[in-house]
Order: sequence, then C-alpha cells, then structure tokens
Amino acid sequence: MSIPFATPEWVAAFKDAINASAAYREAAKTWEGDFWFIVEPEAGQPDGERKLMYLDLWHGECREAFLAQDESERSPEFRIWAPAKNWRRVINREIDPIKALMTNQLKLKGNFAKIMRSVRAAQELVLCAASVPTQFD
Repeated sequence: MSIPFATPEWVAAFKDAINASAAYREAAKTWEGDFWFIVEPEAGQPDGERKLMYLDLWHGECREAFLAQDESERSPEFRIWAPAKNWRRVINREIDPIKALMTNQLKLKGNFAKIMRSVRAAQELVLCAASVPTQFD
C-alpha cells in the first residue's frame, strides 16, 4: 500500500526507514543537523498546499520527524525546498540530491560545504525515502 507523500504517515514511515538502515547509520555516523524539507506549490498553482517536513538527524539516526504547520515551530540548520515534482524526481532516484542542489532543482539555505562533506549520507537518506512506498498526486 502506498502512502501519500508529505503526510504525517509518510514522514513517520521515512523516519522508520532511516532508523532501520544500517547503510545510512554508517554513512551518517558523524553527521549532526536538522532540516526543513519543504514541498512548495507547483508553479501556476498559487493556492496549492505548502508542506513542511522536519527531520532531526543525529549520528546516523533520525531523532525526530514530523509534518509541521509553521516554520516557527523549529529553527533548523538547513532548509531545502522545491515543488513536489522535483522532490518526486529525487525520491524516485531520477536525479541525485547533490546534483539537484547544484542545479537549483532543490534550493538550500544552510552550509552547503557541510552537506558536500556528507554526500554518501545524503544519498543513503534518499535511498531511505525511496524505500517508502510513496503515492504522488
């Protein structure tokens, strides 16, 4: 059964996938950082819903993950945003997350050099997301 993307159920399944992944745990054993992963409305759909997914990643595990109503709920180190179609391409492994950042398909606020030092962890995180059976609208 597929889980609709960027819902509380999807975020919970993503957290479980991260915490079950030995490969992520190894790749991110020195990583410390938290994120807003933001799904923006598609261009031409100004009334589309904006979704805020918070993840707290710490030394190979996800300590906290939830769908939020407002960015004021947390002040994470990183903020990555894109329309759903771009998130879908990353999760479906049609584009590498680092390449998506470098080509502005995903936009980043935060220390890009820190992310570049943890490319393997970013790739393993995408594999965790890809392991969640996801329904995109």
